[in-house]
Amino acid sequence: MTPAATTRTADMSTFDPGQSVVPPRRPLILLGLLVGVTLAPLIAFNQTPSATLYNQLMAFAGLGLLVAGLAWGRSLRAGWRNDGVSLSLLLMTAVALAAPFTHGLPWSMSLTSIAMLLGALLAVQTGRAVVANQRDQVLTLFCVALVGAGVLSVAVSLVQMFFPSLADGNVIARSGLVGRAVGNMRQPNHLASLLMWACVASVWLAQGGWLARRLGGALRGTVALHVLLFLFVFCVLLSASRTGMIGVAMLALWGAVDARLAPRVRIALGSTLIMFAIGWGLLEAYTALSHHAFGAQSRVSEEGAGSPSRIAIMKNAIGLLQRYPLTGSGWGDFNFAWTMTPFPDRPVAFFDHTHNLELQLLVEMGLPLGLLTLALLALGLWKGFARAVRGSAATRCAAMLVAMIGLHSQFEYPLWYAYFLLPAAFAYGLCLAGGDVAESTPATGQRRPWLAALGLVVAAAVPLVVIDYLRIVHIYAPPAGAASLDDRIAAGQRSPLFALQADYAEATVQPPGAVALAAARQTGHHLIDTRLLMAWAKSLNAVGETDKARYLVQRLREFRNVASEEWLNECDEVAQLGAAAKPFQCEAPKREYSFRELR
Repeated sequence: MTPAATTRTADMSTFDPGQSVVPPRRPLILLGLLVGVTLAPLIAFNQTPSATLYNQLMAFAGLGLLVAGLAWGRSLRAGWRNDGVSLSLLLMTAVALAAPFTHGLPWSMSLTSIAMLLGALLAVQTGRAVVANQRDQVLTLFCVALVGAGVLSVAVSLVQMFFPSLADGNVIARSGLVGRAVGNMRQPNHLASLLMWACVASVWLAQGGWLARRLGGALRGTVALHVLLFLFVFCVLLSASRTGMIGVAMLALWGAVDARLAPRVRIALGSTLIMFAIGWGLLEAYTALSHHAFGAQSRVSEEGAGSPSRIAIMKNAIGLLQRYPLTGSGWGDFNFAWTMTPFPDRPVAFFDHTHNLELQLLVEMGLPLGLLTLALLALGLWKGFARAVRGSAATRCAAMLVAMIGLHSQFEYPLWYAYFLLPAAFAYGLCLAGGDVAESTPATGQRRPWLAALGLVVAAAVPLVVIDYLRIVHIYAPPAGAASLDDRIAAGQRSPLFALQADYAEATVQPPGAVALAAARQTGHHLIDTRLLMAWAKSLNAVGETDKARYLVQRLREFRNVASEEWLNECDEVAQLGAAAKPFQCEAPKREYSFRELR
């Protein structure tokens, strides 16, 4: 047998029944993958003010159970392993920890960032520690969970597109975008990225032989692969995500260049472009007959390859970086700095991210720290992808999962959501799993009780976070017999993780003055919208900082939001009456203020 044939034979099997190693199918591992990978993106139920908090908490719970299962089940090697991605995560954690001291970032935002970063670090180190002769089996279970999430998201997408009256908002989310499916994450680009992950996972299940074994033969497995890919590609079209469309092209390219994939798998990957064309034709015919909107067609014809607002926010972010090249806006403060800086050409929507991962890190961390972080990330990813290219199909499939979310991160910010960040970090770790020892070495994992305990602590913390969040829910949706609004706001402000949502309520419902101003300055780090800007300006004026109030009104005018029209139109009424005394919002400020002066 030739070396190439040997490689292909190895790639076509995930578990040899003759091996002495027991496959990692322990209940905690399966439960962790079910909760953190399959169910996390499928929870439609949410409570104001966050639409995705429960999805993200499910991802953390799943990670904790997965780590506990692998650590207790002797599937992991002991010890810490250095890599560029892990080091970059540690650097960002240090920056997030310092942020309350360096630029006054509220502790709740700092703690949230630290939790996300350390969760990703735990996922990377866990994935990388999987012993070499269990890596393929762990990847198989991971991919089964991803395909499950994809298949269920297909069902959600079909309901949202063709039977919208069946979407109740709790089991299946309602789509607020005409002619587009949004999944239960309520974001079409997130839906497309999940479906792209499901495509890659399907490839591994076919390549590794899992589909053939479960369905009774290679032919049936190949047919199942084509069916799954068509469903996922079709629903990418329903999402109308242009990033997802690029992802389909990446699948076809993968099939063209990866000569070590099985021929039938390469043919299926190449067929995704044909599937895309067939799906487009079917949707065009359907919309012509039913007069239903076809979101993908209208987006491509009207906006072309890029969103004008997304391009505009990236240009503004570059302008902000030019203003503050060394220090940046400060970790977590892009939204605050961008809103408070004059940009007459700004997009009219309120953006809290730059929609590009590299630009986000640079504009918040400044060039010195930002470039160092990106260099570490690039070094780690290069090492992982290089090892994947030289390694088995398992490592290449894991690398493709990372590449797909990396593509999305050039136009959006999916890694700010735990249900993408944690699986992506685990997939990256699997790219490196077993790399420190020969693939043929029968490495045996060790039972790691402390790591298992840490995983269980992560999972057990999730209900505590939910209890803390309910303080905020009760502000916006008070239960029967609830305390007064002031008391509910005060209770919410004692939350270690969600106090800023309570500050928003206080800033916008309290009379203009010092109390509302202090709350506005706090919650402004988290989210700024028209209602908050108006309340903030009124409070500045009430405490005698009228020129700053007028400066905020200038920024408000740049957003051209209908919610502020009535208040700003008072200026026109005063001008028509010829009144000598004008409301403060009708006067221009005497000077420009740095965003740091408004904290």
